[in-house]
Amino acid sequence: MAKIKITETVLRDAHQSLLATRMKTEEMLPIAEKMDQVGYYSLEMWGGATFDASLRFLVEDPWERIRSIKRVVKNTKLQMLLRGQNILGYKHYADDVVSEFVKRAIYNGIDIVRIFDALNDIRNLETAIRTTLEEGGHAQCALSYTTSPAHNVEYYIKRAKELEDLGADSVCIKDMSGILTPYVAFELITELKKVIKVPIQLHTHYTSGIASMTYLKAIEAGVDIVDTAISPLALGTSQPPTEPLVAALKGTQYDTGLDLEALNEITEYFRPLREKYLEEGLINPKVLGVNPKTLIYQVPGGMLSNLISQLESQNRLDLFDEVLKEVPRVREDLGYPPLVTPTSQIVGTQAVFNVITGERYKMVPNEVKDYVRGLYGQPTVPIKDEIKRKIIGDEEVISCRPADLIKPQLQSIREEMKEYLEQEEDVLSYALFPQVAMNFFKNRWADKYKIETTLYNEKEKTHPV
Repeated sequence: MAKIKITETVLRDAHQSLLATRMKTEEMLPIAEKMDQVGYYSLEMWGGATFDASLRFLVEDPWERIRSIKRVVKNTKLQMLLRGQNILGYKHYADDVVSEFVKRAIYNGIDIVRIFDALNDIRNLETAIRTTLEEGGHAQCALSYTTSPAHNVEYYIKRAKELEDLGADSVCIKDMSGILTPYVAFELITELKKVIKVPIQLHTHYTSGIASMTYLKAIEAGVDIVDTAISPLALGTSQPPTEPLVAALKGTQYDTGLDLEALNEITEYFRPLREKYLEEGLINPKVLGVNPKTLIYQVPGGMLSNLISQLESQNRLDLFDEVLKEVPRVREDLGYPPLVTPTSQIVGTQAVFNVITGERYKMVPNEVKDYVRGLYGQPTVPIKDEIKRKIIGDEEVISCRPADLIKPQLQSIREEMKEYLEQEEDVLSYALFPQVAMNFFKNRWADKYKIETTLYNEKEKTHPV
């Protein structure tokens, strides 16, 4: 049995899960070189919500984050999370945008692209996988883990084999809700190992309190890599902590080979940062504990926060438990989608509307209608006709790959924002988040103009005409 490899998530999923993705690049760089020396398999540091948060809240260029970290991290692979045809946004994009985005990500320094689709619709992964392989990147294809009458071990084995056949360099089981239990993990990894030859990685969250136990059973079954977070930003809705797992495996056939003293230096760096985030209110104490309701309702941590936020905006937080109970009902109606971006938002918002209005599907957001029309992909279980009629009436449901209906977008997007274009990556930033990116571009331009004006004025003082 080979030693277990560790992907460290503190630079991406850990702070996305605990503090709404607000860690700044300048907070990452002082410890990046030390992290590079530890011997991690990879550092997950980009993708997911980091792109949106960088532009929207931190006023940072997300592309510069990759470049800055790549300059320091010389030995360890940099990893990102990509939502397949959704890229890092919340809708499908044309193939030319997906391809260009993957190319630029790899060009700027990403080594491993973890590609997933919320519905596990393999068609939505094809373009991203193909481009990653063409550009010399590592295509790690992820399956969104959930449970339902249709989601069992056989289902995941079939899908994993399809991904391997598409060229996946590795396969990840992505348990975003923290609902994969230890003995199911043992069975799942054991059976996957019989069927696929590429390495298998396991990703989970500590939300329900079982994640470290799940990792141990998966490791015994032969999993190759697991995702952990350094302890100050672990647990709760984040990943299992790195150091205890390294200690638990030390001296065994699964020994990670990571040094606890070196890890402790990283721990000591992030400890005061955690205290700062708590003081600033960026970490809500609610996300730090164990929530066993996750095992019942399958609601991931980020989705819980969204539900609370939506109910608070309506002054109806008293309906929270009722909405939680409605989530699995809506999920069943919509064909048991895994609850991960964007389907978690789709299901959650509809559950809120159903409860607040007192009538199921009286109010239906456009995203829910598009989902039922098939524009996000194919649900695992066909949606019943009565539910379809309630939501979209007699409208047609598409059966083709959704992106086949989207014309190339890259050139028209470039035309829209060309006056603010400073780097090729700006086109992609604008493609994903037009309003947010435009605000960022305008601020960047204003800052540059101010600097140039200041320099000119200083010159005038020195050399008056």
